[in-house]
Amino acid sequence: MPKDAAVEEFARLVRALKARDGRSYEALGRRLSVSASTLHRYCSGATVPEEFAVVDRLALLCGADEEERRALEVVWSRADRTRRPAVPEPAPAPEPAPEPGPEAESEPGPEAESEPGPEAKLAPAPEPGPEPAPAPEPASAPELEPVHARVPILPSERRRRRWGWLGVVCGALAVVGTVTLGAVLLPEKPRERAAAPPAPLTWTVASDLWKNGCGHTYLAERTPAPPPEAADARSWAAAQGAVDGGETLVRVSVQGKSAAAVVLQALHVRVVERGAPLPWAAYRMDDGCGGAVTPRRFEVDLDRPRPVARALDGYDASGEEGRTLPAVSFPYVVSAAEPEELLVYAGAVGCDCRWYLELEWSSEGRRGTVRIGDEDGAPFRTSGAKGRPVYGYDSVGRAWITGEKSGQSG
Repeated sequence: MPKDAAVEEFARLVRALKARDGRSYEALGRRLSVSASTLHRYCSGATVPEEFAVVDRLALLCGADEEERRALEVVWSRADRTRRPAVPEPAPAPEPAPEPGPEAESEPGPEAESEPGPEAKLAPAPEPGPEPAPAPEPASAPELEPVHARVPILPSERRRRRWGWLGVVCGALAVVGTVTLGAVLLPEKPRERAAAPPAPLTWTVASDLWKNGCGHTYLAERTPAPPPEAADARSWAAAQGAVDGGETLVRVSVQGKSAAAVVLQALHVRVVERGAPLPWAAYRMDDGCGGAVTPRRFEVDLDRPRPVARALDGYDASGEEGRTLPAVSFPYVVSAAEPEELLVYAGAVGCDCRWYLELEWSSEGRRGTVRIGDEDGAPFRTSGAKGRPVYGYDSVGRAWITGEKSGQSG
């Protein structure tokens, strides 16, 4: 495949993946840890990624299956080879002197012109019989070896004219059938360069949670629809353009893929974007409610320059007398039979923050980190709500009301 065609085919597949996802270059770039301009260059064919790993992550984010990812790796390998400098062709060697034959003997040489003695004129050399046409020489090992080493064999002028191209084709076909193909063609990249080993764990995330299943606050630019049920919070917030006000609750369920133990070493918080708190009104989903708090609870202050996930005590209200559950810090151990659930309460007062969680793990001599965003892989978003007008919903009058009357909502 020509170089330009290989790169264009790769760019076409990357554009198709981006179109399938529907996000902007900036949004996808954040999820891939590359800039928007770099991702645009991949889509336009201006450049090809150094590693297949970033392309594989894009394919996963855009919902590509295993077969599509394998096909994408093949196309990337072809496009990647075009970035390598071409192997220079060897310089042609001087043309060999023509072989002696009847044609050369019919014309006098320099000696005949300078010494035209009578013997030379009267006693010419006996004419040989008709010279048989040169037969093609078999592609023997000595001739195939220079093809492998890319050092051309210099045949005579007559054989070069008649058999030059045929010799090149036959030599190339012979080399294809041997293990020396890699010396003539550029080798494929080893698969271990294509992508990092898969993580030995899996996880699910839920980020549109309400405290104790009933209490939450959203910021909205316009008066939203009536509050939804807690189970419908995600679709309701997306339809209203609402953002978590003051606090975001995230539940991460982690499980190993096999019986092998996976140690969860630490949970990190990465704020990728900060802005001023949104100047929108706050809408409360209720007036507070009670309930039990489970262990493995973490608190994050997003206003800090370097937020950390701090383990908190839990509380069990299932019995007649509630009891405190002491905080348990990292590390945790999970496997296929022993999952773990982490609850993160992230609060903000002075920022409109977009952030990720990063879970550090180790298992069987390997270590890694997985980045955890919302259900779509995008960063979580939390905006401070301090000082904003607060509305509660009056279920009797079926309207959002403000001030102290918000306490009358049912």
